Amino acid sequence: MRGPAVAAAALAGALLLAGCGSEDSGPDAGADLSVGSAYMPQPVSDSMAAGFLTVTNEGDAEDELTSVTSDAGQVSMHETANGTMKETDSLPVPAHGRLVLESGGNHLMFEKLKHRPKQGETVSVELHFAHSGPVTVEIPVKAATYRPTAEHSGH
Repeated sequence: MRGPAVAAAALAGALLLAGCGSEDSGPDAGADLSVGSAYMPQPVSDSMAAGFLTVTNEGDAEDELTSVTSDAGQVSMHETANGTMKETDSLPVPAHGRLVLESGGNHLMFEKLKHRPKQGETVSVELHFAHSGPVTVEIPVKAATYRPTAEHSGH
């Protein structure tokens, strides 16, 4: 008799989870995050580099990028406003919107690099959010002069 009970419990759990993604889940449906357009220009410094990417939220709830970790070195988030860059503790990811980290704007700053990444390598980072689980991203290292086209920058 144990087999049918386990099967019934599994079916009930699956039905419950299936309902979580429906459009009528209400305001607590949550964020639905994906990351793209990631790149790091090959650093000219032995100890510092910048990273860029776009976090897209297809979900009904906003979220926040609260920290970034990497084995490559220390990573902080910087926002740029009126031409001034400053470190920040979080960056918003709006519902049905994007958080764009780009050259000249908000970005990731890598410091105390363990080694200087070279073009063709990748740097692994883990993005941590206020409400969603962490997301691991492999950031390709591009030429120091690389600039994405409009299609790649998330615009």
